[in-house]
Parts: sequence; structure tokens; C-alpha cells
Amino acid sequence: MTDPAPESAAREYLLDAHEETVASVLRCADRVAGTWEADATTDREAIVEPLSRQLRETGLLARFPDVLSGAVSAAGLSMRATPVPAPPYVTVTGRGPMLRATVSAGRLVVLLRAFDVIREGETCYVRGPDDLRAAVSVDFV
Repeated sequence: MTDPAPESAAREYLLDAHEETVASVLRCADRVAGTWEADATTDREAIVEPLSRQLRETGLLARFPDVLSGAVSAAGLSMRATPVPAPPYVTVTGRGPMLRATVSAGRLVVLLRAFDVIREGETCYVRGPDDLRAAVSVDFV
């Protein structure tokens, strides 16, 4: 029996219908991390700006509103407005692209986790999971 929760349905939709999109995001993250002098960076902007550029250049950023709309529909929800590839719907964070949709019962938040944050001493960022399932996080708040 599958979990009928909205976030589970949205996550499965993303992994099924947008597997290549998630894989492409992770390839962009590999290119960004490949420019670092070490295996980690303490500079959040060493992720956000280059990843934003990569996502734009590959056309992924422009596709994210459709990805978000599909995830919302798969969750059995509807959005109040048509999303655009800019905040508040789409933003690039230090962990990766975040897609957010306001729905009647709250907010569906998708994180394509390309980087991890380590908060031991000085905050640093490392390349996140390579596994698609581990990279897709969906929360309903």
C-alpha cells in the first residue's frame, strides 16, 4: 500500500516523470563543485550564483514551473497562481533548487538537494547525494 500523503505523491511524481530533470540538476551541481579548490566551500555564493547560471544555461530553470505544477497536481492539490521561474516559486539555495507552491492547505516545498550543509565549526557546503531518490525532498507545511 502506498502512502497517500501529498508529499509522497509529489515526490514519486518527480522521480517518475522528471527523473532526467533531477539527474540534470545533479550534473549541474557536479560542474559547480568541480570549480572549487577543495572538496568543500564555506562560500554560499560559490554555489548559488554558479548553479543559477548552470540551471539557466541548460534550460532547467525555465522548466521548473512546469515541474512544480505537475508535482502539485500529483499531490491532489491546486495552486492559487501560475508559477514563474523566480521567487517565490523557484529559488536557488545553497542546497540546490527549491520549488514552492502555496495551496489552500499550506505550502508544498520541493528541494532538489544537490549540496549538503555541514554546521560543525565554520559552516561549509559539500556536494550532496548522487542518488536521485536521496536528492528529491518534498515537504508539505
